[in-house]
Amino acid sequence: MEIEECIGLFLEKVTPVSETERVHLTKACGRVAVKDICAAEPVPAFPKSAMDGYAVCAAEVACASREKPVILDVLGENCAGDCNELPYVPNSAVRVMTGAYIPEGFDAVIRQEDTDYGMERVAVYAPVKPYMNYCKIGEDMKSGEIAVQKDSLITPLHVGMLAGIGTEYVDVYRQLRVALISTGSELTPIGAALKKGKIYNSILYMLKAAVEREGFVVSYERVCADEELSLGRMLAEAADCADIVITTGGVSVGKKDLLPAALERAGAKRLFARANIQPGTPTIGSVLNGIPILSLSGNPYAAVVNFEIYFWELAAAMTRNHGLNPVVRTAVLKSDYPKINKLRRFVRAYEEHGEVFLPTQTHASSVISNMTQCNCYLDIAAGTALSAGDTVTVRNMRLC
Repeated sequence: MEIEECIGLFLEKVTPVSETERVHLTKACGRVAVKDICAAEPVPAFPKSAMDGYAVCAAEVACASREKPVILDVLGENCAGDCNELPYVPNSAVRVMTGAYIPEGFDAVIRQEDTDYGMERVAVYAPVKPYMNYCKIGEDMKSGEIAVQKDSLITPLHVGMLAGIGTEYVDVYRQLRVALISTGSELTPIGAALKKGKIYNSILYMLKAAVEREGFVVSYERVCADEELSLGRMLAEAADCADIVITTGGVSVGKKDLLPAALERAGAKRLFARANIQPGTPTIGSVLNGIPILSLSGNPYAAVVNFEIYFWELAAAMTRNHGLNPVVRTAVLKSDYPKINKLRRFVRAYEEHGEVFLPTQTHASSVISNMTQCNCYLDIAAGTALSAGDTVTVRNMRLC
């Protein structure tokens, strides 16, 4: 089965997170808005100066020049935060600073460099058009205008805009809850002495970091020895407290590959058991009580690739954050890849300025050390050899 079909089977079963919560604006970045957020007042709510200078009536300085300056009486001064009304009278001006309130009757600001900086009377040396250097009421946002649309991911720019309209709290969908289960009697936690025949549990920490970096919550985290009963119990527990469950290890056909039996014991419904992809052919997709379970290989690179292929599309659908979907593009390969594979293969690579480079070290599925120099995956069709200069397909690597 092609990976697109496998993903489609998953997407048919998942539903977006519907529970909501109200968070302070300072905690809203990276969350998805439940509803449109509108400006209650216009921004700015008053006419203000765009620079330091003098508020004037444009018609009164239309003929001003260095040779024949226009002399105006200075009624007073407004700095940012002041609201001195200083009503307009003919042939007058108000000293204003950037962001300051412009009193009624004045329709432009002459920059201070075009004056003699007068305090009681000011000589204006240049004309100015109506509303030049003048920010009108609602110039940034009108009252009732949408600042953030429903189902939009709130970015730092949105946070600034919402602060600008005085929004203190935002209604957002709750964070995605992810359960992580690593299987294998050989797994050792970091900080413990590594005994002969054991390995550190690198995959668990890597996936946890990836999940939490996106603002998701790891709601269940376990390491299970090669024991079917315990694994089946953990799967059931995980499905009770998560929106999606990810397991690593135990998916193949070895003596200790107990994940398929444990899924069956827990009552999970199998969606697919193999995919036409290397690495990670034995990846399993299941659903337990409506909760998707993505079961990955225990080989680090195979786990990473298939996590990236499946998880982000599921997370995008469940969180409404479509920016999580993979970015697929074409580029030019800079070196040969002569190996022909029976299955579609995803190879670690580095893409820059439309050119793709392959690492010189091994591409073995058990190796991840050279992935830190990579930023994409080269998607190679089954039965295909590639040569330098070929146009190829790559997809972004989110874990880098």
